[in-house]
Amino acid sequence: MKLTGERPIQGSTPASLLALHDAGYREVRARLGSGTVVDLGCGLGDAAVGLAGDGRRLLGVDYHHPTAVAAHRRHGLDTLVADGAALPLRDRSVDQVCSSHLIEHFLRPEQHVAEVSRVLRSGGTAFFVTPNAPADFENPYHVSLFEPGQLASLLGRFFDDVEVLGLDGDDVVRADFARRRHVAERILRLDRWNLRRRLPRSWYIGLHALSRRLLYPLLARRRPAGGDITADRFAIARTIDADTLVLFAVARRPRARVSGRRRADAPA
Repeated sequence: MKLTGERPIQGSTPASLLALHDAGYREVRARLGSGTVVDLGCGLGDAAVGLAGDGRRLLGVDYHHPTAVAAHRRHGLDTLVADGAALPLRDRSVDQVCSSHLIEHFLRPEQHVAEVSRVLRSGGTAFFVTPNAPADFENPYHVSLFEPGQLASLLGRFFDDVEVLGLDGDDVVRADFARRRHVAERILRLDRWNLRRRLPRSWYIGLHALSRRLLYPLLARRRPAGGDITADRFAIARTIDADTLVLFAVARRPRARVSGRRRADAPA
């Protein structure tokens, strides 16, 4: 699997980012009911597998074929290769959908949300986990960032009940993120003439991915001051400010905007 720094991978991704992703899945898992769960952008499935059990069936979806295959081989996870904005699933065929750190990658995120709404049953629930725009690092992969009100407004177009919470870390976590942000800013200051913005976008993304491949293994080996960073250091925050790391949205009661598509069935 090609390493871009976007997919959380043990040994390559800094502990704080792995823990952040794990915490998001923990909060999703705590709110799941029975039925079919679809994890969009499942990656290698390391976090997704925790969504199964308790009478639930799990389907992992990833746009990258080798990654979907790897998730199946690693965890026995049922996987599907598909675009999160064009899901080959029947209307109203699944009970819950998890979209973790995915919506920010869509140029037209409303298409992604519309598809999630379409495949959910009338009583279904979707979970969207995405960076809080003011707290995010510069990242060419993140093309659609949201503040809380913006995310609530978008989801409200497709769901009748939307709640946007924060997901944030303790002081140790915030210090680690501040350190990583400082390192990134020092590197960006080397580009005094903003040349990265003038390059073809594919070149800029390639340079960004290369820098992550070089830096992330080094950062992953460093033990943060104050102790190891695990998911236990993150918690739901009902008050969101500019420093809150992540938005955690729960969207219920999808609106009746089905397309009439007849594609693959969800797992029985």
